Amino acid sequence: MQITDVLLAPGNGAFFYDDQEAIRSGATQDGFIYVGAPTTPGFDSIRIPASSLSVGLVLSDDSVVWGDMMNVQYSGAGGRDTLFDTNQISKLTSRVVAPRLLDVDASLYLDACAKVFEPFEQERLPLAVEYGVSQALLRAAAHLQRSTMAEVVCAEFDLPLPTCRVPIYCQSGDSREINVDKMILKGVDVLPHGLINSRQKFGTDGQTFMEFVKWVATRTRQIGRPGYHPVLHFDVYGWIGQEIGLEPQSIADYVCKVADTVPDITLNIESPADFGSTQAQIENYAKIVSILDNRGSSARIVVDERCNTLEDIRLFAQAKAAHLVQIKTPDVGSLADTARAVLLCKANKVGAYVGGSCTETDLSAQASVHISVATQADMMLAKPGMGVDEAYSIVGNEQNRLLAMLNRRRTQDENVG
Repeated sequence: MQITDVLLAPGNGAFFYDDQEAIRSGATQDGFIYVGAPTTPGFDSIRIPASSLSVGLVLSDDSVVWGDMMNVQYSGAGGRDTLFDTNQISKLTSRVVAPRLLDVDASLYLDACAKVFEPFEQERLPLAVEYGVSQALLRAAAHLQRSTMAEVVCAEFDLPLPTCRVPIYCQSGDSREINVDKMILKGVDVLPHGLINSRQKFGTDGQTFMEFVKWVATRTRQIGRPGYHPVLHFDVYGWIGQEIGLEPQSIADYVCKVADTVPDITLNIESPADFGSTQAQIENYAKIVSILDNRGSSARIVVDERCNTLEDIRLFAQAKAAHLVQIKTPDVGSLADTARAVLLCKANKVGAYVGGSCTETDLSAQASVHISVATQADMMLAKPGMGVDEAYSIVGNEQNRLLAMLNRRRTQDENVG
């Protein structure tokens, strides 16, 4: 089945692109904006509305399937691609990617991805392009095979049809307390993210953060339904290293101290420190993980920064340099690589968390659900945006609809058999 035309439509991401370095360096907030000069190349202000670019594949039966390109909130930080430029990406897609798309069999997902994402001028295509186009190609294969996107992934990777739901993780943004209450009332599996991205939020010696962790744990008991025991997952954006220092032993000591304040709760700490390079991150995270494991701590280290592409994920997983890897979908690129990353983590007995960014769209979030469920990831992010309600609805409902369809398919197969 051929792709007969390629459409492009500029769009909005669900949140904003932020200059992480400027925020980390002390930029102050005035309402919703940050005051001060940007420091990361590409930013003309510290906070910029997120843009996206939709790519539509017109199939030979005249149906159109879509995928969305964008970058993550903290573009240009931690080894990531630079800020998303809609005009630049649109020109590249029209000139390089569209002709390739017209020359592939859209019913063969992995084969089509491999051909379309070949290097251009000895360089890999921008990861945002891979991400959006791979979503559209996955929808095309599902349309042509009259199946779900998850079934395409299962067939391509020789996986059994899944039966279990994947736990959903919500992020709070800066409206911490209100959004924590929303998460608890909705019975979210993993919460609250917390957006601990400044010294003010982390506090001297991490005291402010520790008090917040205790408050969240207490709040789950106060207003949660009986028997509700969510995993607590906090993203500290490297602030343990910034405030406590970069010695793995000191970081592990602090993490244990936080975990001790919330006994009997599984505690995930994401991005405890940024050691400046992928190799340094791997070596030092492996030490922190080892110390926590030897102590029998309930705390788990989650890697994000410096672990972007499939190859990065392979290195972290093989080195056991995290208990859980965030597979940050726009940074990984092709959704085929997100599926490979989950399976790679599982093979190395490391947790696989299919994440992403608040800057994404409804389409990219829904496609990510199919990858997460097909590969049976350990958890997945409610996205896009920083509001709990919308993201939890988009991801949660897509998962429930998918599982209902897969259950029907399984029943049909059993009846035929």
